[in-house]
Amino acid sequence: MAQKQRRITGTRVGAAGGWGSLRGIVDVYGAEHPVPGVGRTLIQLNKPGGTMCTSCAWGKPAKPGLFEICENGAKATIWDLTTDRCTPEFFAEHSLEELRRWSDHDLEMQGRLTEPLRYDVGSDRYIRCTWDEAFASIGAALRQLDPQSVVFYASGRASLETSYLYALFARLYGHNNLPDSSNMCHETTSVSLKEHIGTPVGTCVLEDFEHCDAIFYFGQNPATNSGRFLHPLQKAVRRGCRLIVFNPVMEKGLVEFIDPQNPLEMLTGHGTRLAHQYLQVKAGGDIAAIVGVCKHLLEMDDAALQRGGPGILDRDFLQEHCHQHEAFLEQVRQTSWEEIEQHSGLERDALASAASVYAEAQRVIGVYGMGLTQHVHGSQAIGTLLNLLLLRGNIGREGAGICPVRGHSNVQGQRTVGISEKPELVPLDRLAELFDFQPPREQGLATVDACEAIRAGRVKAFIALGGNFLRAIPEQEAMEKAWAAQELTVSIATKLNRSHLFPGKEAWLLPCLVRSEIDVQAGGAQVVTIEDSFSHIHASHGQHQPASPHLRSELAIVAGMAKATLAPNPRCDWDAWTADYGKVRDLIAATYPEFHDFNARLDTPGGFYRGNPARERRWQTASGKAEFTLPTVLSSLGLGDAPGRYHLITMRSNDQFNTTIYGYSDRLRGLEGSRMVLLMNSEDMTAAGLREGQEVSLQSDAGDELVRQVDGLRVTTFPLPRGCVGGYYPELNPLIPLWYHDEHSKTPAAKGVPVRIHTGAIHESRHAAAL
Repeated sequence: MAQKQRRITGTRVGAAGGWGSLRGIVDVYGAEHPVPGVGRTLIQLNKPGGTMCTSCAWGKPAKPGLFEICENGAKATIWDLTTDRCTPEFFAEHSLEELRRWSDHDLEMQGRLTEPLRYDVGSDRYIRCTWDEAFASIGAALRQLDPQSVVFYASGRASLETSYLYALFARLYGHNNLPDSSNMCHETTSVSLKEHIGTPVGTCVLEDFEHCDAIFYFGQNPATNSGRFLHPLQKAVRRGCRLIVFNPVMEKGLVEFIDPQNPLEMLTGHGTRLAHQYLQVKAGGDIAAIVGVCKHLLEMDDAALQRGGPGILDRDFLQEHCHQHEAFLEQVRQTSWEEIEQHSGLERDALASAASVYAEAQRVIGVYGMGLTQHVHGSQAIGTLLNLLLLRGNIGREGAGICPVRGHSNVQGQRTVGISEKPELVPLDRLAELFDFQPPREQGLATVDACEAIRAGRVKAFIALGGNFLRAIPEQEAMEKAWAAQELTVSIATKLNRSHLFPGKEAWLLPCLVRSEIDVQAGGAQVVTIEDSFSHIHASHGQHQPASPHLRSELAIVAGMAKATLAPNPRCDWDAWTADYGKVRDLIAATYPEFHDFNARLDTPGGFYRGNPARERRWQTASGKAEFTLPTVLSSLGLGDAPGRYHLITMRSNDQFNTTIYGYSDRLRGLEGSRMVLLMNSEDMTAAGLREGQEVSLQSDAGDELVRQVDGLRVTTFPLPRGCVGGYYPELNPLIPLWYHDEHSKTPAAKGVPVRIHTGAIHESRHAAAL
């Protein structure tokens, strides 16, 4: 069977949304040949009684519009509901060695997995097996292993019900090794917000965007990663809210938006200019930029006090609710404008303009994404942004707050119901009471810890609840080499991806339903739930018949493995929980009080809110107050500037969700075709003697003697700050050292990777040596 080459051609540059967005959806629709009725599903997506999107975790309004979908959400749904099938016959034709030469896109384009599969080492192929065989063998293998040598990974897509049982299974088995995709993106959020305001999640609700006067927006691209966010941004700007953007990358989605649901905008091609001010901060320069805004704010405050006015800062709030604010203000005063400009790459006047907007606004929201979290000092960047908001009491009131934009659709919810390697974040005593066992109390393995343990041979088995782990992590090549030494690997998946091509000594590939499919169990059709970025809980209803009669739900697979592995426990009725997910929701409510009356509130329009103490100005911190951060650095980078060194920003394209590649069009950046590009400032290109389209190699410049290199990149002019280069995730992940991560959360520092560019003879000699 030939590889499917469905590549998109033709440059499409314009505003976010508009006809380009519709064409992007149509292209994927044509490539995937989705099942009948997908249009009805898209209309009902993210609405009460409909399916909750499997793409991002953006909120779902109580009063939805005609469509509550975005380009990437539509692509994700169509991708799930393809009519293409990846059957056991496909694997009979292709060895894993051959498939490892295929692209990420072509692997997933084979369609939905249809039957459980076992890896056969003799033929280097996956072969058909039964569910009973898979569960019995997995259970037998796990019983032979030390639970501390086993990792249970979750991708962020599984429902609250599945996630709760998965975490319970891990602890009944005997470990807290529960890393999830949050470890690779927003773990910095969970750690920093928890330390400074006492909650690991943002304080905003969706309605806050109807009342804010200014939005300070850091390191996130809504057009690609959370398209439905563009609608509240557009509405906010239209009523006078000012959007101040800090981002090294000039992202079209923050510049202009044409609403595809507005006929006039579609006909005229004229949308809404979004950013009031767009500040192209240097990679890692956000701490300095925020300190600069705070410094000018202090200067304005001093001037107001000298005039006999009340000042700019909210002194009553600071006195009552904050700790260490005086020390931070003194630190800001002592920081020179020269240092701020050097580290931020921004001029004083530009930062002063942003500070004036902040001072004039009565209600400010701070929005951020992985442009803050994926740095060595990312925790300090988030803490410094919190400082800015706290200076004028912009936490814990309507129209104000901190708003991290999460990625996967239930990544926040999984943490809420127990998928965490940190036992102190889980109500272990309550679990012990409910299920009559002694939960493990040892610290578990986060993603980076798990990778290090796999390379060292300490991890013997890896269970993956979704995801493409080997493709998403740093040090890809080294990890792929170490992976096969494990005794057992199990992947629960909907489509084939690269991680499945590196089996352990015993390996199983278990196909599951997608969220938009009807999940029928012994108790009838089931409903699942997810948590959005605003801590609201939503029910999701399947709409389509399963892609294969052999598929099982994620919850049924987790329960099947648990039942085959664990000793009988009268408190654990895996069959009953599989038959009726409402019983699992009762367990969640019994474990987590904020989920009281879970089943009764299931279909609340807009979801039911589980609450947030920081929103009520209850600070569950060491001091009992909101803790100001005292940044020790002005740059989030782990390694600073050096001659010949560039700082790599990895990014996603418009035709991509996480490691899933829908196509080869990044239309909002004007890039088409190959993903093997190196985006570079034109002045840097000239200074380095490079030309447009020249093939180069990138090599890690981490200084640890290991050679990490990616070849075959084409130099492409792009408006980035000098000293920064850009390229696509996950293709450039091999350049990120496993140890190069946020100092507190261990989130890989993918937005400021030190690299050098190699050309010509160096590149050729390395290639010759490899031969």
